[in-house]
Amino acid sequence: MVKYHVAKTGSDQAEGTEQQPFLSINKAAGIAQPGDTIIVHEGEYREWVKPQFAGTSHHRRITYEAAKNESVIIKGSEHITGWEQTDGTVWKVKLPNTFFGEFNPFNVKLFGDWIVENKNRHLGDVYLNGMSFYEAETLEEVQQPQERTEVTDHWTRNVFAVKNPEQTTYVWYAEVDAENTTIYANFHDANPNEELVEINVRQACFYPDRIGVDYITVRGFEMAQAATPWTPPTADQPGLIGPHWSKGWIIEHNRIHDAKCSAISIGKEASTGHNDRSIRKDKPGYQYQLESVFKARQIGWHGEKIGSHIIRHNSIYDCGQNAIVGHLGCVFSEIYNNHIYNIAIKREFFGHEIAGIKLHAAIDVHIHHNRIHDCSLGAWLDWQTQGTRVSSNLFYANSRDLFVEVSSGPYVVDHNILTADYALDNHAQGGAYINNLIRGRMVQKKMLDRATPYHVPHSTEVSGFAPVYGGDDRYYNNIFIGDESLEPGGHNASIPQEIANDYVGTVHFNGYTASLDGYIDVVNEEDGDHRRFHEIEQPVYINRNAYYNGAQAFDHETENHVEADVNPAISIVEQEDGVYLSIELPENFTSLTGEVHGTHTLGRARLVDAEFDNADGSDLVLDTDYLGEKKAGESVVGPLASLKAGSNFVKVWG
Repeated sequence: MVKYHVAKTGSDQAEGTEQQPFLSINKAAGIAQPGDTIIVHEGEYREWVKPQFAGTSHHRRITYEAAKNESVIIKGSEHITGWEQTDGTVWKVKLPNTFFGEFNPFNVKLFGDWIVENKNRHLGDVYLNGMSFYEAETLEEVQQPQERTEVTDHWTRNVFAVKNPEQTTYVWYAEVDAENTTIYANFHDANPNEELVEINVRQACFYPDRIGVDYITVRGFEMAQAATPWTPPTADQPGLIGPHWSKGWIIEHNRIHDAKCSAISIGKEASTGHNDRSIRKDKPGYQYQLESVFKARQIGWHGEKIGSHIIRHNSIYDCGQNAIVGHLGCVFSEIYNNHIYNIAIKREFFGHEIAGIKLHAAIDVHIHHNRIHDCSLGAWLDWQTQGTRVSSNLFYANSRDLFVEVSSGPYVVDHNILTADYALDNHAQGGAYINNLIRGRMVQKKMLDRATPYHVPHSTEVSGFAPVYGGDDRYYNNIFIGDESLEPGGHNASIPQEIANDYVGTVHFNGYTASLDGYIDVVNEEDGDHRRFHEIEQPVYINRNAYYNGAQAFDHETENHVEADVNPAISIVEQEDGVYLSIELPENFTSLTGEVHGTHTLGRARLVDAEFDNADGSDLVLDTDYLGEKKAGESVVGPLASLKAGSNFVKVWG
């Protein structure tokens, strides 16, 4: 096991020792073998690191790490000088196209399936002392930029305050001809030749250029400013960093920011489909996505070859599409203790693949103990959410918090704190929502027009397809909190509430049966086959939830607290030493308790015919609260076993 060293004082003709280090990380990446470690010393490395060799197991990895207590940054950008002042505070620089090589992000537009708005945006970007600019549509907009204090969220159509209005006036525009790329930018009071001005030029910072580079650890770096492309589930999904269709990566203790689209990718590769809907235009993206699942199986999509990645202890922020993205390649992974924020809040473009965490086919993925805030959407689990567990995450200050779509389960959402005005989209079935605190609107929908795959438990083998009939969900031991301000908005504002199914609580399920036997009886009251199942909602299992401040309960729930006039005055408070939950609970709060749930109480997901269990098939026991406190038996409802009547001020991060 060899330790290679890389330093800004080194040479790629050196031996790579601590005394004679390499100059580039890629030099070491072209040599290191299983069990070796590459130690990178302080400095700024402007390169796309492409690991050439794989580790062979968890015990014989190839490790890339920043030297202890040293600041190491890998950038997808270059420092640009030679700016010429053209008009007031507008400057320009002319670069030969040869400067960019084969990839010029200022000449590449966002492209791909499910892009909806602002398709003319380019992958390029300009940074002044680390601050990303906005792309202008015309040179005139650069010369006369308009400050924006509000922005409309594309999904909800609600209006939000811009976090940094001044930033919206820092704009750029590019003209590309056969020989040169000319970039115009408004720097206001800054002289770009005296400040650090960068433009992104590389598609990635740390990403193999081939598949199957397994068992890599990446630790302790800062990575930034990559011209990453749009990453839908029907395309190759490169990120600023990622394993590129392999197994067993660990990405930990990094600071990752300013990816044009996606920061960390644990997604698919190109041979299983690459934007065929947008290129061929002959079939819907839905159909191509179905095909990608079977194509993936044909090239070895299973646990022995793909997935089982660990993403932990990272800070990921200021990205245009995702902090973490992945279709198919994300299976059997664990994502925890990450701080994710400022994702897609510039809202320069929009499509149906944007969230802090956006995963498709998150089979047996565990997402836990993450802090996710100031995102257009916190987490979105789409298609094949099976064996997935979302636990003990903190969501706040997002436009929306959590979205589960066209999946049949079983999946578990437990001990989370969700506080967005629009807290939950449940367009799925077979879910178990246990011991959560949910303050905000909840939308529940059927999806009868899109059947999606489900799998043999704990496997990628497809065992069937199903639309979302509605129901087969469990809600136990949750706290639901309404608010007078939480009226349906955006797309749902003009739709009757009972049609939009946009409420707070579990009232969405009124009229559903409350047992599998009852459901079977209703389905079989008349003759028929699949149409009968389309007409009858599946049963739901709902009990021992608390409803405050206008939140409404399921009409078949037998044990609960419903106190419409109690306002818990919930807030999330950021302080220097961490983040706190502030909540005021009524005197009778502790009189409602809930049992410890798990495999033994949750039954089976009806369509998949699978248990709610752990990824290894062992029994799931939800006996540990948000803070890690064990629960021996019945405890108060909500994510924190320590909650009490009266004032609560509990540290929930830091």
